[in-house]
Amino acid sequence: MSRGSAGSSRATETSRSGAEGVDVTRRQAAGTTSHSSVPGDVRPRRVPRHVACVMDGNGRWAAQRSLPRTSGHRAAETAVIDVIEAARSAGVGWLSLYAFSTENWRRPHAEVDFLMHLVRRVVRKHAPLLHARGIRCRFLGVTDPRVPAALARDFADLMTLTCDNRGMTLTVAFDHGGRRDIVEAARSLIRGGVPAEAVDEECFAAHLPFPDTPDVDLVIRTSGEQRISNFMLWQVAYAEWVFPPVLWPDFRAPHFLECLHTYQQRDRRFGGVLPHQNGESRP
Repeated sequence: MSRGSAGSSRATETSRSGAEGVDVTRRQAAGTTSHSSVPGDVRPRRVPRHVACVMDGNGRWAAQRSLPRTSGHRAAETAVIDVIEAARSAGVGWLSLYAFSTENWRRPHAEVDFLMHLVRRVVRKHAPLLHARGIRCRFLGVTDPRVPAALARDFADLMTLTCDNRGMTLTVAFDHGGRRDIVEAARSLIRGGVPAEAVDEECFAAHLPFPDTPDVDLVIRTSGEQRISNFMLWQVAYAEWVFPPVLWPDFRAPHFLECLHTYQQRDRRFGGVLPHQNGESRP
């Protein structure tokens, strides 16, 4: 890939993100989340356009309480809804949640079966609220035949129900693998007979699932683990990462806002240098 063209396209995206961002504290005050406290040092700055969360730590949360792993998955529901509300109220335009990876099929059958039933219950339970909030819902993945047909239908129904919503876009990565998405995009280009010399980043990205999805600005991985885990590999190329130690079932709106604040303190260079480091004054 051409770093020059990548830097230019990402810089353009950054400008667009800034134009569409909002003041965290103003939106938080105007919106409603299940936790109204806001970190005192969150200052009026632009929030990231696209935030992605690797929801890690359910099993450890359960183990710390001498409970089965399924109890950790069940407890994660509250965190999911809290983060969705916090992101929407803060003005995040796109929120992506990593719920189930292609590698998760290797887990014990009983755990996988529990997750399939749990996710279906959560989707059906919260669909009316998501729609009422004006959230557009998408599901990234869901191609493996082992995904129960009833669950796949519920995913499709929720996408249809919310497809015209113009609030935040919520993408749930379920049966998702970043490498698989890239391979499928390459296959699509080959099947389409696209000449090799015609393939650039923009062309390739157009063959990924949901190609209108903007690059991820901030990735939050809970539990302190520091791995990508095959998550949206193309989209996170220039993302900032934050690794809060809190386990996902305990993750709440104040933790999310702290991550936004951490993001706000960083200078994104996209392979270049900041103006003031190049002898130029700050804008």
